[in-house]
Amino acid sequence: MQLNIHKSVVIPDSARMTLFCKCPELGPKILFFSGGSALKKLSQELIHYTHNSIHIITPFDSGGSSATLRTAFGMPAVGDIRNRLMALADQTFQGNPEIYTLFAHRLSNQAKTQELQQMMEAIVSGNHSLISCIAHPMRKIIRHHINIFYQNMPAAFDLRGASIGNLVLAGGYLSYDLHLDPVIYIYSKLVQVRGTVRPVVNTPLHMAAELQTGEMILGQHRITGNDCPNLAARITDIYLTSTLKQYNPVSVSIREKMTTLIQDADVICFPMGSFFSSILVNMLPDGVGRAVSRNPCPKIFIPNMGKDTELLGYTIMDQIHILLKYLLKDCADNSSVNDVLTYVLIDKSRMDYPNASEVDSLDKQGIRILGVDMVHAEDEAIIDEKKLIPILLSIA
Repeated sequence: MQLNIHKSVVIPDSARMTLFCKCPELGPKILFFSGGSALKKLSQELIHYTHNSIHIITPFDSGGSSATLRTAFGMPAVGDIRNRLMALADQTFQGNPEIYTLFAHRLSNQAKTQELQQMMEAIVSGNHSLISCIAHPMRKIIRHHINIFYQNMPAAFDLRGASIGNLVLAGGYLSYDLHLDPVIYIYSKLVQVRGTVRPVVNTPLHMAAELQTGEMILGQHRITGNDCPNLAARITDIYLTSTLKQYNPVSVSIREKMTTLIQDADVICFPMGSFFSSILVNMLPDGVGRAVSRNPCPKIFIPNMGKDTELLGYTIMDQIHILLKYLLKDCADNSSVNDVLTYVLIDKSRMDYPNASEVDSLDKQGIRILGVDMVHAEDEAIIDEKKLIPILLSIA
């Protein structure tokens, strides 16, 4: 079966690409719901075409060094936020490569406690080479926040494997009365972030998944399989919980400024990445689906090309139906699927794309399947950001 690009879409639109490349400050507001590192390379490439992209990040990670910070300070996860800020940073700006190196540095997993404390003290004092090379006033701001973290760090805090960037953001979070937005704003300005990065909510919650067996899995790290064995059964539903100790479901709403960000976007994208823990979890807060439905812009779903351990056999059509379910759950009764989803991008090389009757059914609902070339030439499991970006910019 041949997938056809809808006649109203010109891909690639060379005129738009030329304009955006010359004037990225005029580029479109492409909004991504995501988490993790799946969009790192795309973000690094995207800043050459638009400085107005919007990245709504899941703050529910419960594994790795984020878990240590969350346990110590009862805060949202900041690792994915840090990752995206650095990916969008203008590396040509004076001082940014040095800040990038500092933020990306992880403390040794093998070092002794005393050695780690000595290194932290050297960073706080400004004497360590990682921070001494950063120019003022950036160095002073970073030292201030890392010092706040260090002064508030519990005695039993495990520094092994900690990301310096996460510790700096945690110090900023503590210094701004447990609010992430001010510290994100400051570091966005410091490193000239070419876009907007925000957590979908600021509330320190966790992800829970109900399996086909009825078992409830608590914690994003247990769902992704990064720190735990892969799931033994399919996920049938996901929720937010206030604690990892027991399932305690909570409801949380997005703030008005998040609603405005979503409703002002030129394109809304549900991109590649872990389907449940990076993409769908961002749909759980009340108001996300409504904001998406009220924006008349194109909405695009990009299924993964590689293996996603969270999907366990869910087909592309299954994923479309699940995505629609979560988007429509808090919309008005008269909302249609076309209000929340316009296009599904599928590489032409896939062997598991929807059949003719499924494509026809989607088409009647106003959802177009776009068959495109977007996989990496050397690895068909990877979507090539240099092929995907022209598609997104052409649809914008």
